[in-house]
Amino acid sequence: MARRTKAEAEETRRRLLEVAERIFHAKGVATTSLEEIASEAGVTRGAVYWHFANKADLIMALFEDAPLIHEDLLAPQALGDHPDPLALVERLAVDALTLLAADERRQRVYTILMLCEYRDDLGPVLQRKTETMDRAHAQFAGAFAEAARRGSLAPGWTSEAAAATFHWLLQGIIVDWLKYGRRFDLVARGTAAIGAQFSAYRGAAAPVAERVRRPA
Repeated sequence: MARRTKAEAEETRRRLLEVAERIFHAKGVATTSLEEIASEAGVTRGAVYWHFANKADLIMALFEDAPLIHEDLLAPQALGDHPDPLALVERLAVDALTLLAADERRQRVYTILMLCEYRDDLGPVLQRKTETMDRAHAQFAGAFAEAARRGSLAPGWTSEAAAATFHWLLQGIIVDWLKYGRRFDLVARGTAAIGAQFSAYRGAAAPVAERVRRPA
């Protein structure tokens, strides 16, 4: 009996997350209440609060199920330990775009987080998002610093400037794609833009040990 009750609770939680994701994506976080989510999911308001303390807690659960692209970019190994840090970061970026393009759920959650109004009650969500981006930035800055030490980062680039422009490029591509109706091929256009940016990082004379495979 206890096992069945636990299974039912897990099913209720899953249904609440699915409904919340759909409504948040359709009408935004600020204009959606937990009562509306409960009604749409066919459960009581108390059932929502059994699983989630508040709206921020619910969004954090969505975040856990469909992580930001920046978390995909946090490689298991330290980027600076790779024999060609620039090639690794370039490949990871293309892989992350490919994953996002194929995963509609991640696209919805990313859109929710992108358009969310981070008021006081959603502070924990903004903090988690910021911490993820800060960790990614620090790791990429380390990779670019290692590339500079090895002589593969072109003169004129600092590790911080390279990491910042990389973040802005990737973020801009994703936001444009999601916000304006997926009007272009994210993987093809994204790969081309990333390749051009990394050519600038390397400089004309820098050797390339590993190239990212370009889409046909």
